[in-house]
Amino acid sequence: MVIFSVYVVNKAGGLIYQYDNYVPRAEVEKTFSYPLDLVLKHHDEKVIVSFGQRDGIKGIKFIVLADPRQSGIDALLRKIYEVYSDYALKNPFYSLEMPIRCELFDQNLKSALEVAEKAGNFGAGS
Repeated sequence: MVIFSVYVVNKAGGLIYQYDNYVPRAEVEKTFSYPLDLVLKHHDEKVIVSFGQRDGIKGIKFIVLADPRQSGIDALLRKIYEVYSDYALKNPFYSLEMPIRCELFDQNLKSALEVAEKAGNFGAGS
């Protein structure tokens, strides 16, 4: 199973983090504007979009683009929220609404994505 990308969008609609886990050979320009209008086209059942918003952080959206056969996306979104709160919010040099530039956040997000892809799901025991 494949997880293509992870995005974190602040409450103003600005992209504060982007990680492309699976980069296709052809480059595609990504542009975002506020309000964030997402229009998804069904094409060969290749992409599923999951949104996550936790009660503790109002307005921050976590977006995962994944293969439709990938299971456990809700658990993965909870893990991404946990990584965000542990490594971005607790970083004394990070300000809310600003782009996330934290090496520990990157490392832990990558490891969570690897676990989710290898298992095919991201169970509670992970």
